Amino acid sequence: MPEPLITIAIEPSGRVSARGADALAATLLRRAGFTEINDWHGLRHRMPLASSSDERVAVAGYAAQMLRAARYRVDIDPQLDPDPPQAPTPTDPLGRYSVGRAVLDLTDQVNAATTAGQAADALDQILDPADGVLIRLQEALEAAAEKCNDFDEDGSSFGLSDRFTAASEQLTQVGHDLDSAAFDFRALEPASPPQQPREGSQQAQVTTYDEMAVTSAARATSPATRNTPASGRQGAAPDSTAAPSGAQPTRRAR
Repeated sequence: MPEPLITIAIEPSGRVSARGADALAATLLRRAGFTEINDWHGLRHRMPLASSSDERVAVAGYAAQMLRAARYRVDIDPQLDPDPPQAPTPTDPLGRYSVGRAVLDLTDQVNAATTAGQAADALDQILDPADGVLIRLQEALEAAAEKCNDFDEDGSSFGLSDRFTAASEQLTQVGHDLDSAAFDFRALEPASPPQQPREGSQQAQVTTYDEMAVTSAARATSPATRNTPASGRQGAAPDSTAAPSGAQPTRRAR
């Protein structure tokens, strides 16, 4: 039997209303913030007219999430749905298995990858030892094994618990076997060939080098004139007979 269809739409007046709710859906709508109205238009749920745009999106989106979690089909105005469901697959027409769909998207990314790096990015989402899909699945199965014992009242769940435990341990081993596999896959990316300088660029580099060489030669100082005073002639030795600065001339005796 198909699940009931709940329609959440914006009325011409601007108010948001929900129709098609049964008792459970009505409870969820009230919890989200809708008010039940039963008049000559029929039974429906509405939000206050004074609700802001952000409030309408928040309340309607929250209601849609709860209704979908309760396996209702929800037809909601796109303006009110902050988290629209992904397109259904042939095996999941109602879009119930969002986690499996997310893993399917990773598979599509691997298949569509045109470089080893693109495929490695998707594989890293699966194989990361701390936050990847594989470790999260292993933890879920381990938790299921423990919960079997918590819910068992007559001691008949040991076999089921052992099955979950064995599967969890197998995934742990798979994680060890594929450790650094995403990194190794990325290493398949061919190294980029060194870029050859273009002919014009190489000629410009040669010209610049020649200009720098000429400039350096023009600024060079000869060792012979390196210590020559600025007022003296080049190559001339300093006059050792020059009178010391500040000396008084010698007077002759008459």
